[in-house]
Amino acid sequence: MTLLLVQMAVVLLTALICGWVARRLGQARVIGEIVGGVLLGPSVFGRVAPHAWAALFPQNSLASFEVLSSVGLVLFLFLVGSELDYGHLREQKTATILTGTLSILLPFAMAAGITPLVRSRFAPEGISGFPFLLLLGIAMSITAVPVLARILQEREMQSTALGTLALMCAAMNDVCAWLLLAVALTMVPYGSGATPVSQRLLWLVGYLAVMLCGVRPMGKWLARRRADAGLSYEMLAGVVAIVLASAAATEAIGVHPLFGAFLAGVCFPRVGRWQSAIHMRLDLIVSVLLLPLFFALTGMRTRLDLLNGASAWMWTALLLVVAVAGKMGGAVIGGRWTGLPWRESMALGALLNTRGLVELIVLNIAYSAHVFSPALFTMLVIMALLTTMMTTPMLNLLKVGEQSIKSRRFLA
Repeated sequence: MTLLLVQMAVVLLTALICGWVARRLGQARVIGEIVGGVLLGPSVFGRVAPHAWAALFPQNSLASFEVLSSVGLVLFLFLVGSELDYGHLREQKTATILTGTLSILLPFAMAAGITPLVRSRFAPEGISGFPFLLLLGIAMSITAVPVLARILQEREMQSTALGTLALMCAAMNDVCAWLLLAVALTMVPYGSGATPVSQRLLWLVGYLAVMLCGVRPMGKWLARRRADAGLSYEMLAGVVAIVLASAAATEAIGVHPLFGAFLAGVCFPRVGRWQSAIHMRLDLIVSVLLLPLFFALTGMRTRLDLLNGASAWMWTALLLVVAVAGKMGGAVIGGRWTGLPWRESMALGALLNTRGLVELIVLNIAYSAHVFSPALFTMLVIMALLTTMMTTPMLNLLKVGEQSIKSRRFLA
């Protein structure tokens, strides 16, 4: 227990300092927190002070980290799902569906083109092609809604037409990505690996039916009866219990607990007072205490020393180019098709190219399921960091949302 408390203190202080530095450099705080996790891993701290690193983070102590970070991710994915706005989706239905679909299909198609080459070099033994393609395609096409929302808020773009369209496309991307992830994980030996694939898919369909046709209507019924009342202590405890039960159900099926948590958020009633209360009460402990542990765990798994030759860095560059070209290309084509000017279409592509935290979650799931090797995991972590760091400079270059930032600086 003493070691765990010291580890948590070191991780939280590192995340705090690196997040502050990131904000000073014009980046989102989460970028600094992710970099802080990498700094605490074997690639930096472990190389600079190997004995101190081994004493602070012995391998047999990381199980506690994994459990705590998993609980944090379950609550975080529930919050992400609970904040999806169906109203905005209906208002911009055509533009969202077209742009969101193209921003998924193009990076998926480009990922499919390089899958045979990447799989032959970096896939662990015994992984079949289709689940590998699905997971690589998801890694190339996903957008981090929380990081995107934070960037839009900092630039005061969250209520603009472009900002709303970007959020809706990103939300659609995430829903599709989590569904594909659930399908992919039924085909690899994750969790209850002895269960046949057909049976796991059947259980998954049954679970979706229970949540969407049972839990979600029940939440709507409760919202109609008690929408004027606040979210009491008992109701909050009940919501968290349902989230944990949903996550446990998908874990038992052999998919992943995070998918169950996300779907529980999707089924949560859209009552403004309840959503605000849930976010206010859960987000603080998740963002401040539990997510930094996940960043630290990701840093432990990131092995920059495995990229020790020109060939490895060329593969990293290829993955980066494919990710950026596919994601931005699909968004730009969709934006132009729906009538957006070139500058706003490029800005939409830059916004949807934000990966960040959600990408790291997907990569850790693929790593834990033994679909991605440590080298490929490290390459994709670098890709996630760089694509997220590109967003703010590209928006500045396109002069999108810049006026609000200048106004705030003038007022300050």
